[in-house]
Amino acid sequence: MNDFIIYSSESPIPGDLLSKFYPPQSPNQVTRYAVPRHTGNESTNKHVSQNSIKAEVVPKKYLAAFILTTFCFALWGFANDVTNPLVKVFKEVFLINNTESSLVQAAFYGGYFTMAIPAAFFIRRYSYKAAIMIGFALYAVGAFLSLPASLTANFYIFILGFYILTFGLSFLETACNPYILAMGPPETATQRLNLAQAFNPMGSLTGMFVMTSLIAPNLMVGEFRADVKNQDPAAVEYLYTDAHQLPEGASLVDDKVKLADGSEVAFYKNGLPDYKTTFGELDGSVTDGLTAMRATAPAKFSELQQADLGYVRIPYLVIGCVVLGFLFLFFISKMPTFKAEQADAPFGQITARIWKRAHFREGVIAQAFYVGAQITCWTFVIHYGMEIAQLDLATAGRWNIAAMVTFLSSRFICTALMRTISPGKLMGILALVAVILLMGAIFLDKKVGLTCLVAVSACMSLMFPTIYGIALRGMTSEEAKLGSAFLIMSIVGGAILPLVQGKFIDELGIKNSFWLPVICFVAIAIYGFRSYRKFEHDAA
Repeated sequence: MNDFIIYSSESPIPGDLLSKFYPPQSPNQVTRYAVPRHTGNESTNKHVSQNSIKAEVVPKKYLAAFILTTFCFALWGFANDVTNPLVKVFKEVFLINNTESSLVQAAFYGGYFTMAIPAAFFIRRYSYKAAIMIGFALYAVGAFLSLPASLTANFYIFILGFYILTFGLSFLETACNPYILAMGPPETATQRLNLAQAFNPMGSLTGMFVMTSLIAPNLMVGEFRADVKNQDPAAVEYLYTDAHQLPEGASLVDDKVKLADGSEVAFYKNGLPDYKTTFGELDGSVTDGLTAMRATAPAKFSELQQADLGYVRIPYLVIGCVVLGFLFLFFISKMPTFKAEQADAPFGQITARIWKRAHFREGVIAQAFYVGAQITCWTFVIHYGMEIAQLDLATAGRWNIAAMVTFLSSRFICTALMRTISPGKLMGILALVAVILLMGAIFLDKKVGLTCLVAVSACMSLMFPTIYGIALRGMTSEEAKLGSAFLIMSIVGGAILPLVQGKFIDELGIKNSFWLPVICFVAIAIYGFRSYRKFEHDAA
């Protein structure tokens, strides 16, 4: 998941990280975050400020470890964004509906939910280095499962692979962020983490580029889609318009053609539509054509399926090998170890304490809505582009890249705006703007609607860290470590909501399915404005 900021008791939360969002309630609270304590004495505070300015972002003794750990950020960014286009690809290659194809995201983000707390306990018991190595091992196992999955053309082995792969990502993200924070003075921890996180979008953009520019153009299902759109005879022979020319073993039942293998496809009694001018028809016809090919020419369909799955597995096999290389590098490298000054309180005691705080409880819920909205908007932008704007997979994928670039660019703008506008208030405003843009995606057509959908990414860029800062306001380091784990668990929103939207697409169509993220952004707006009016004022 992009933009994670995770903490551990081995690395106290820098006060400047949380005070960026909220001032502490007392001076003693600041010392718990291991930052220089402001005593009220002007000369002392000036001295602290000068020391903060002089402090190194990455001390030389940690430089090698910092560089090695920073590569992890790119590795999980790659995995996140090379997978999104597969929701659409698998729908056609395996001839499944949108709900079933959304299991890709359910497995991917369900893995984060499953491993969040175990990863936190593992780090408490062992070390950051050990957790990172476990993460690499699980990452590689999940990636290599793409080989048997593709050779057997088994969708559910792919799903198992994604689930295990994200076990590894959960370990990596839970360990790497606090590890980076600990590699130097707490005064520069935020700068250090931001520097490391700069590699995450590089990995994300690389994943998008590989899938949309290197893999997608070679997929046979893409060629078949183009042939159907152009009504090439070799493709439209699998679309039936004449009841007297049905394939052997097929019958006409209630305007449906029932094929010999029991599957059903549409009967185009009025002829095929002009796909270049009639929008919303091509996707269904492509599915009908592939279904008929599987029933009447199984060898040809199997050849298409094997060829496409052969391309799909390539990035996973390559990244699996790369990850094993990093596992070996971490194994032979001497990495710094950071010990907690005192033992943590019992898990149950800390958990009960943090869940009594309204801003934390509501933050976990808001984060689940946010992650769900982000994943649905980024996953189904490809569906929207292909079905509404009539784009091919590669071109629709480039719009997905545009959404990521918009997201990253907006991050800098929002950071500047937060100097003068309350974070909660700004988040509430941007959530309402996202609602308006989604209305545009629902009610406008073609590339205008697609542009509105892509523009939603500009509103999302500040939401994850802002919700994070609000939720963890006022926590000690041991409380924030478990609070962070629960916030990771809220990523389960990215597993559940795509499934729901996939069902909406099957039942209501792609446009109406975006009412789901509308609801999510309304919930985020409520949390943002409530935070501004209540939680921020309480802290003032």
